Amino acid sequence: MNAENPSTGNEPLNFIEEIIEEDLRTGRHSGVQTRFPPEPNGYLHIGHAKSICLNFGLAQKYNGKCNLRYDDTNPSKEEQEYVDSILSDVRWLGFEPDQVLYASDYFQQLYEWAVQLIRAGKAYVDFSTPEEIAATKGTPTVPGTPTKYRDTSPEENLALFERMKNGEFPEGHCVLRAKIDLTSPNMHLRDPYLYRIKHEHHHRTGDKWCIYPMYDWAHGQCDSIEKITHSICTLEFAPHRPLYEWFIEQLGIFPSRQYEFARLNLNYTVMSKRKLLQLVQEGHVRGWDDPRMPTISGLRRRGYTPESIREFAKRVGVAKRENIIDVGLLEFCLREDLNKRAQRRFAVLRPLKVVITNYPEGGQVEWLETENNPEDPEAGKRTVPFSRELLIEQDDFMENPPPKYFRLSPGSMVRLKSAYIIKCTGMVKDSHDRVVELHCTYIPESRSGQDTSGLKVQGVIHWLSAAHAQAAEVRLYDRLFQLEDPAAEEDFKKSLNPHSLEVIQNAMVEPALKEAQAGDRFQFTRLGYFCADPDSGVGKPVFNRSVTLKDTWAKEVKKQG
Repeated sequence: MNAENPSTGNEPLNFIEEIIEEDLRTGRHSGVQTRFPPEPNGYLHIGHAKSICLNFGLAQKYNGKCNLRYDDTNPSKEEQEYVDSILSDVRWLGFEPDQVLYASDYFQQLYEWAVQLIRAGKAYVDFSTPEEIAATKGTPTVPGTPTKYRDTSPEENLALFERMKNGEFPEGHCVLRAKIDLTSPNMHLRDPYLYRIKHEHHHRTGDKWCIYPMYDWAHGQCDSIEKITHSICTLEFAPHRPLYEWFIEQLGIFPSRQYEFARLNLNYTVMSKRKLLQLVQEGHVRGWDDPRMPTISGLRRRGYTPESIREFAKRVGVAKRENIIDVGLLEFCLREDLNKRAQRRFAVLRPLKVVITNYPEGGQVEWLETENNPEDPEAGKRTVPFSRELLIEQDDFMENPPPKYFRLSPGSMVRLKSAYIIKCTGMVKDSHDRVVELHCTYIPESRSGQDTSGLKVQGVIHWLSAAHAQAAEVRLYDRLFQLEDPAAEEDFKKSLNPHSLEVIQNAMVEPALKEAQAGDRFQFTRLGYFCADPDSGVGKPVFNRSVTLKDTWAKEVKKQG
């Protein structure tokens, strides 16, 4: 576990840390063992990232250990692709599991413990249909009623369970249920399923098993086998805790304990794996790692850093109550991190040609010095070419500007960042009355760092030398959903943002960016933070916008309000 501690110094303890410190103080546990137990049925998302940071972070803080344990108990939905992606995501976030384990490692032990319950008269094979079982469960205020199979003898149940294991029954023909309390107000204690039949090929055990444990049966027992001291789940598992404890007590095994915290809920986002899979399968996004997805792989491809996500998890904290976190906090954490580390580069997304009419013709080039990152003195400086023909952003010129417009307009002056002051003296239009070229003069005495012109201008714009600029594709990503709570809609896909992706095919960037490698992050001066995409090809880099320089959504919401 190589990431920084999530809590250091004099920061107040969260409620789980208070429990751990009390357990260590009283001697209930001599050390801390946690686990992160994802089901390999999809890619991990930002909610999982919070759980990863919590479980691995707690183990790290208390000099303990944290396992990665795949809950691979449902072979019909699990794939090796997901197994591989999960480990990759955990490591990318900066953590290394003490052990990489699988629930399937314990299938034999779980089976033997189920036999132990059957022998004790505390589990039985039920041939009722799912509908019949549901009807006999009752309601939270009405007790359940037993099916006719509840009082089958332990000897007969042992034989039936053996036949289930041997594949003698078709899928769905029967289940193994725990025999607990049909009158309990906690519905999870009303004879829950332990095993169901699935004639499915398992990604690790192959066709060895055709009965698979349910989550509630596998979870606590796997924790116990691994001697997990603090089994940390999200709040929806709080009603499952009595069942977790009942199984451990009946089996007389290591007493792992479960604790619950509030899951991460982000606005403008869905984090249901089922819904995310829909987006992928129906082509609303380009895959699990689409930079608009809240998956860790999508965030990585967009340009998020492990440090920014860990900082986000730290700021969100560990709570006992559900709440909705503004996705703007996640974006803020990325801006704060990239502002310190990202090298600055010039890029022009929608080029407008500028001819410096009083600059020497014949290909003269000056190499002007500019900072790589003003926030990092050690980042040094680079040189950029300046020539007679330049490119600026179309938005940095207006023929008829409003008051207090400080960029370029007819007769006005601006400073080209790290270069000279220029004055607009004319323009060329096409047949549609669109400005396609500007004519300007430059002030030779106004070179940045050596300015003796005495001129003062308020506007500063970025630029490129036309002859040296590198063509690039730039993908401008925005939020995938237009509504704060898309999951609350009857059809969450109706709130998809039609403007969540704009592709600019003919952007221009500094020549050095031709060599950008996938994952390299930059601040495009005045435009935002960008990351080189794996789609980049020889001579045609592709950049994804990670985040804007400022929170433009906050302004939009304020304006609408």
